[in-house]
Amino acid sequence: MALFRVYLVAVLLGLTGYTLVVGINHGWNLLPVFFGNIAEMSWSGQFNVDFMTFLGLSGIWVAWRHQFTSSGVALGVVAFFGGMMFLAPYLLWASTAAHGDVKVLLLGSERANSGK
Repeated sequence: MALFRVYLVAVLLGLTGYTLVVGINHGWNLLPVFFGNIAEMSWSGQFNVDFMTFLGLSGIWVAWRHQFTSSGVALGVVAFFGGMMFLAPYLLWASTAAHGDVKVLLLGSERANSGK
């Protein structure tokens, strides 16, 4: 679990730095570029569609892990729009709260401890 957490911290730091450089050099208006690439039917667009499906899966998993409560659904929406900038800190928090139990990390404490 320690290596997993080191990886998450490294990803968060690297991505934050990269995002700052891109934002400073190209502006902060990502959505027109993102959807423009999709509309072009280019490889960049294909990557963006693929990436968006990962974001959707991430959001659904976070909401599911929280039993689709209103706060869980809200976290799922943040996961979708926040990407790894949300997911890395979330997984750091969840892995700490799970006390090293991967079943709790993946399923959430209620499902992991329910025996279902």
